[in-house]
Amino acid sequence: MRAGLIDAGLPPSTAGCMAERMVDRLSLGQLRRVQSLASLRNSHIGDLTVDRFLYKLRALEDPEILAVTSKAAVACTLLR
Repeated sequence: MRAGLIDAGLPPSTAGCMAERMVDRLSLGQLRRVQSLASLRNSHIGDLTVDRFLYKLRALEDPEILAVTSKAAVACTLLR
């Protein structure tokens, strides 16, 4: 999961923290859908912001993925 978030463009420290919080709360299918966002990364823009990543997650149209990932993002960016 961590590698997939990094591949999507999130900074490694944020990706690691978020992966720990998400892996037990989402199904394997949902985790694979999140990892599919790695293919959307634009290598010319550098690190993806968490806000932009959450925007991309909305396109998956899965409220549970969005809720779990949003909570993980908040915890990992604001509480660190």
